[in-house]
Amino acid sequence: MSGRLINNLLGAWKGLSIPFVGKRLELSPYLHENEIAPLAEKITACLESRGGQASARARAAELGNAYVGMNDEGRRKYLQLLVEQFGTDHNEIRNTAEALFSDLDPAKRNEIEHELRGKLTPPYLTLLTQFNALPQGVKFLVDMRGDLINFRRECPELEPMNKLLQEQLSSWFDIGFLDLKRIDWNAPASLLEKLIKYEAVHRIESWNDLRHRLAANRRCFAFFHPRMPDEPLIFVWVALVSELSDNVDELLDTSQSEHIDEQTNTAIFYSITSTQRGLSGVSLGDFLIKRVVEELQQELPDLKVFSTLSPIPGLSDWLNKKSDDTPLKEADREALAAVTDSSFDDLLKTSDWLENEEVRAAMQGPLKSLAALYITQEKRGKRALDAVAHFHLSNGAIVERINWMADTSDRGKAQSYTLMVNYLYDLAKIESNHEDYIGNDIVAQSKDVLSLYGE
Repeated sequence: MSGRLINNLLGAWKGLSIPFVGKRLELSPYLHENEIAPLAEKITACLESRGGQASARARAAELGNAYVGMNDEGRRKYLQLLVEQFGTDHNEIRNTAEALFSDLDPAKRNEIEHELRGKLTPPYLTLLTQFNALPQGVKFLVDMRGDLINFRRECPELEPMNKLLQEQLSSWFDIGFLDLKRIDWNAPASLLEKLIKYEAVHRIESWNDLRHRLAANRRCFAFFHPRMPDEPLIFVWVALVSELSDNVDELLDTSQSEHIDEQTNTAIFYSITSTQRGLSGVSLGDFLIKRVVEELQQELPDLKVFSTLSPIPGLSDWLNKKSDDTPLKEADREALAAVTDSSFDDLLKTSDWLENEEVRAAMQGPLKSLAALYITQEKRGKRALDAVAHFHLSNGAIVERINWMADTSDRGKAQSYTLMVNYLYDLAKIESNHEDYIGNDIVAQSKDVLSLYGE
């Protein structure tokens, strides 16, 4: 949690800490062993609502303040305490489940089923619900789940709590509760600063860079939750242009035109960023592009083409793991041998060859072919191996075009040797493409993409 969030929470909860019976918590950031029992007692009192709901609310605020004031070690111990002492009792669940299969009359069976549902619900869920009811409690729980995600590798016992909190957040952050807003240059400075801070795909270099991305022929849309009105949950950048873009460097060039003219007919989604780690696994982006398309169509009816210009973040790792087994067409091998003594696989280990015009030209063909193969054919189970590809394909997009020298930034060179992809959203085919990908393992792709690797 950031220092600003900690101060906001402490300020919001200070007035809730009314006096009640019991010693006030004074815990160290590391949560020492001799502090575990007092913390457990305070949690028990909160769950039992001792002194009434007002005292329970105050105790929840105090317990939340204690968590906020801890470092990573203290928070890990705090979460482990919740799971170990306030989680489900597996013996009780087993005994109740066994009783359910006895020879019972319907009324008794219904009673035991109700009892079993209660025993399957961990007591700590009540505390999480009490946190949720506090001012800024939703943001607190989102960040708590971020902590759970960070801890789950070293503390697998926290996974049930992580899954349960994910389910709760999925319900609280249902698309029906979210507000889609356009962000422009007149937005509060604090919100613009967050766009700069959170942008994860194409770094914003300056305020002038940000202003260009919010110019007349650009758009930025974000989802907000009513309980987190100052925090964009996920946002997308859009460029309004006259043709399918094949180069993100040009889109980001601050010297380019910032006006909409009569030739403008294409919307390019060139960056999507999720801002809250604690909402990982909660579907937000699935709806964002579709909602933004609707907004753009209402504002600019002449827009006919909706496409992305997307990175291929896993390409270089995939190619390097293939080692000396990279499948190349014979013509591509011959073209490469004519300009360099280095093998294709050796060249992949660095991006220095991009500075050599002849080698760069010889590498274009095989890399575009392999990128097309990687995006459309490589799978993890039934989903595309590349996370960005899976996102757009599951949303009903078409793999339209592989673009060479599309991102020449250090990041673009490192992750995909400058290659990017246009995922095209053909509005008449979105639903059928989605069904084909999810249900039939079919990737929608253009003839040009298929020709890159097909026979």
